[in-house]
Amino acid sequence: MRMTFFRYAARTTVRSAAVAAVTATLAFGQSASNSPPQVVTTGTAEVQLSPDRATVTLGVQSRATTVAQATADNSRRQRAIIDTLRALGLGSDQITTVNFNVSPEMQYPPNQSPKVTGYVVTNMVRASLRRIEDVGRTIDAALAKGANEVSGIEFTSSRADSARRAAIADAVVHARADAEAMARAAGGSLGQLLELVSGVEPIRPFEATMARARVAAAAPTPIEPGQLTLSATVTARWAFIPSR
Repeated sequence: MRMTFFRYAARTTVRSAAVAAVTATLAFGQSASNSPPQVVTTGTAEVQLSPDRATVTLGVQSRATTVAQATADNSRRQRAIIDTLRALGLGSDQITTVNFNVSPEMQYPPNQSPKVTGYVVTNMVRASLRRIEDVGRTIDAALAKGANEVSGIEFTSSRADSARRAAIADAVVHARADAEAMARAAGGSLGQLLELVSGVEPIRPFEATMARARVAAAAPTPIEPGQLTLSATVTARWAFIPSR
């Protein structure tokens, strides 16, 4: 059995000074009349917050010599798991089938044609949990009803949008402060804003080992969601006004 956890790669309490990496450029055109000089800066900021939502992907993998036997075993165990999730208070909108697969198990004897030795049926559901404290007991309840696959836990926050906007705003502040410093040092001032582009880092997964997954199945499952970190980067371009 394999257990995989997911977290946000960017780290995200609004902490405007958490990270403020800035790169800057003062570009002068070949012709002052056609290409006036510009100031280009890039600012980065981080915002941290605690996750308050989680999704757990779990299910059953069944093996048997015939498709009918593998499907019957899988259906019985998966139905018990879904009924248990409902008993824990999850509604229909919180339980989604994300994978159903039937595949043969093959044997390849030397100097002979391949032959089917059995079948594997896999059925996975995603449970969307509105409380972090429900993650451990949801996994334990599913394992007790026959689940043998826990393929992913993803932590999120209902405040992610506001945190992302706060990080973007902080990044803009850092970019503008450096642009103003550059313009003054170059003997001029900052003109109007010409372009502003933002971006947020993607999510990166981390995977638990096989041994850890087995230990978690044999005892109450401990879950530590940690902190989410959102990193926002903005690149801004301003006109440069030379002193007269």
